[in-house]
Amino acid sequence: MKLHRPVVSVYTVPTDAPEADGTLAWDTTTMVIAEVTTGEETGTGWTYGPAAVGDFLTEQLGPLVEGRSPMDIPALHDAMCRSVRNAGRPGIAACAISALDIALWDLKARILELPLARLLGVAREHVPVYGSGGFTTYHDTHLAAQLNGWVHGQGIPRVKLKIGESWGRAVPRDLSRVRTAREVIGPDAELYVDANGAYTRKQAVRVGNALVEHGVGWFEEPVSSDDLTGLRLVRDALVCDVTAGEYGYDLPYFARMIAAGAVDCLQVDATRCGGITEFLRAAALAQSHGLEISTHCAPHAHAAAAASLPNIRHMEWFHDHVRIEDMFFDGALDPTGGTVRPVAGVGHGLTLRTEEVEEYRVA
Repeated sequence: MKLHRPVVSVYTVPTDAPEADGTLAWDTTTMVIAEVTTGEETGTGWTYGPAAVGDFLTEQLGPLVEGRSPMDIPALHDAMCRSVRNAGRPGIAACAISALDIALWDLKARILELPLARLLGVAREHVPVYGSGGFTTYHDTHLAAQLNGWVHGQGIPRVKLKIGESWGRAVPRDLSRVRTAREVIGPDAELYVDANGAYTRKQAVRVGNALVEHGVGWFEEPVSSDDLTGLRLVRDALVCDVTAGEYGYDLPYFARMIAAGAVDCLQVDATRCGGITEFLRAAALAQSHGLEISTHCAPHAHAAAAASLPNIRHMEWFHDHVRIEDMFFDGALDPTGGTVRPVAGVGHGLTLRTEEVEEYRVA
């Protein structure tokens, strides 16, 4: 049983409205998909990033795994990581490794005719999610409709919106939008915010103190995630949880963030950090320091692995990626009630709708 060379495809999907956070604006999302086959079984993995991820995956990683056993994922993962030494792991290389690693785990579970969650071992069958979107480009009516749909429509009792508009230069509007969000979701739902590193240190503390009256319990990237000292200073000054970690491309990144005491909950993205293999290692590292983790974006890439973790807090039900994954895959999960149950089918339970999404293919 040997692996064939992976098949790579790239798709670019327009957003359903203009989107921005505190430090970036966009109107499309690009998804890179890796399919790896042995015999009659195919595993599918993906990441979100530039089309160059697909080129790297095809040219650098594809030949590396061809002809090897699909059962030995740690060896394959190690070989991929070693191969990018001179190219540099963070960014494009890490995303390519992640997509292929996810595909390998899906393939292994399918070979064994198991749900991926059962292959990994289940700590819980139901994983909490939070609705994530609330982009700074949304007018109040759009914001209210999105939040209302999650909380009152789907029964998701926790939601997040973006603040830090224009690199922190619109604090009055940030706070007004948070006030609107609380009015829409009511007093009982959990309210989170994400500044995407837009604020300065003292500014983040001032904003965080103002968020208290609205019951905000989660302040994501109040300052740049590269500023570990700043994250720790903000964390020590505020009552809400301070979180970061989505830009972790390898395990040492998470080790540095934890050692700095920078976060109350560590965010980990399997489509960036090195796939499910490294995601599980990051979760174990966090648990060894008494921390919970939360997944970042790409919910269907995380669900099975999240179910295996005793220290998972929740998964991000990110609007852009939920929309794309619902479009691209049969077997998408239902978050009604505030949790998903990723233990059905085989593998991660998803099947790519190749013909239906061909119009979005760019490579």
